[in-house]
Amino acid sequence: MLNSKVLRRIKIKKRVRGKISGSSEKPRLSVFRSNNEIYAQLIDDMSGKTLLSFSSKNKEFASAGKTKSDKAFEVGKKIAENAKQNGIETIVFDRNGYLFHGRVKKLAEGARDGGLNF
Repeated sequence: MLNSKVLRRIKIKKRVRGKISGSSEKPRLSVFRSNNEIYAQLIDDMSGKTLLSFSSKNKEFASAGKTKSDKAFEVGKKIAENAKQNGIETIVFDRNGYLFHGRVKKLAEGARDGGLNF
């Protein structure tokens, strides 16, 4: 049985996903956070494909001695760099039912710092 916190997040996620959608010109930046890691994907909902993904578990990501918020900021910067290399400048941000606070906010700030517009 799922606890009320998870059910609340799923309910918010469904409501938000009904309103936003990504395309190849303006993909959706979806965020998932676990207890220790954070994941980001650029998704084209029209074709149902993931264009780019990056997480704090990637081998090129050095996370030694960093806080979880620092990791989230760096993941945001890396996904922005990869998106710029692939010609993507504007996105739609999908917080995936999480509050826009803490690590999710840091990832968004990192993506904005890296040059993405949303």
